[in-house]
Amino acid sequence: MSTSAAAVRPHKTAQEMVRSVTSIGTLPEVTSRIIATVEDPKSSASQLNRLVSHDPALVTRILKIVNSAFYGVSGQIASIERAIVLLGLNAVKNIAVAASLGQLFRGVKLGRQFTAKDVWTHCLAVGVTARDLARRMKLPLADEAFLAGMIHDVGLLISLQTAPETLREVCETAACDPATSFCQLEEQLIGYDHQALGMALAEQWRFPRSCQLVAGYHHRPAELSDAEHPMLVNLIYVADTLCCQSTHGFNLTALNQTLEPAKLESLQMNPEIVKATLENLDQLVSSTAGLFS
Repeated sequence: MSTSAAAVRPHKTAQEMVRSVTSIGTLPEVTSRIIATVEDPKSSASQLNRLVSHDPALVTRILKIVNSAFYGVSGQIASIERAIVLLGLNAVKNIAVAASLGQLFRGVKLGRQFTAKDVWTHCLAVGVTARDLARRMKLPLADEAFLAGMIHDVGLLISLQTAPETLREVCETAACDPATSFCQLEEQLIGYDHQALGMALAEQWRFPRSCQLVAGYHHRPAELSDAEHPMLVNLIYVADTLCCQSTHGFNLTALNQTLEPAKLESLQMNPEIVKATLENLDQLVSSTAGLFS
């Protein structure tokens, strides 16, 4: 660990660091408007249809996904209006977010083992895994869990922009010593971990409060109160741990997390359901990788 890197202590707050990164400070306008429309309880499928129809690439992606096995819609769907009705507004929002975020995680190196694209691969895997856990537990959170999984590590984007060399040092140190806390290394070398930066970025992007909390607490769910979406954060904690241990994409952030029975009990997670998801993890991830990448 270099003494120069260890001396890094940014004076900016996490919010100020996020605002300073203009290249990822805002989502594409159509994505931001889609999020705002879906989060508005007064909005309708026809309003969303008018928005989406102005983006041919997004229309193509939505039709591709609705006709895949991911959402289990029977029959061939050729109309974007019908696709929106069948998928629901939240699912369309998730597809738009995936399309936008996938463009932000470029192939920058993160040490010898990984690139930024591997972070995106991991985020998608966590989203798919969390969605499967929610469905198996019969929780009305499947779409929300998928979105939360996709955005849980967005804080790494800020570090990639503001301190790329230092982030690479964090990654190299964590890779050499998996028992070391990745978040603690970030705090020591960068000044903030990806949770603090991710929560600030998710807030700036106007994601739902539940997703902001996932970005900010997915490695420390026990710190949330019962009133602050603990189950969604618990789902992401478990999904993140499973995907890191199964090496789906960038896996350094949660290598030292465990899912022993006592831990799962504290997270209100059924060990048998977690086991069933783990057994299907490779198939879950591989079947959706091409759809959202």
